[in-house]
Amino acid sequence: MWKSNKVVDLLNKKQKIEQEIRGIQKNCKHPTRTLKSIRERVDSSSTVIRWVCDECLLPIGYPNNEEINEFLK
Repeated sequence: MWKSNKVVDLLNKKQKIEQEIRGIQKNCKHPTRTLKSIRERVDSSSTVIRWVCDECLLPIGYPNNEEINEFLK
């Protein structure tokens, strides 16, 4: 029973952390951005190239073909 309670406790902490991250990202002004290769989805191993805020790490945009080619050089 102890392990089950430990898992529930960890899941609750994870949920609180994710909520805090969402709040930070929502309030961020995204002053600077960088092209990065990130996972397409949390449960995915495939990656995509996106503009990512340097402050809060939120994907904030899609690069055009020229930007992608420059990134891949």
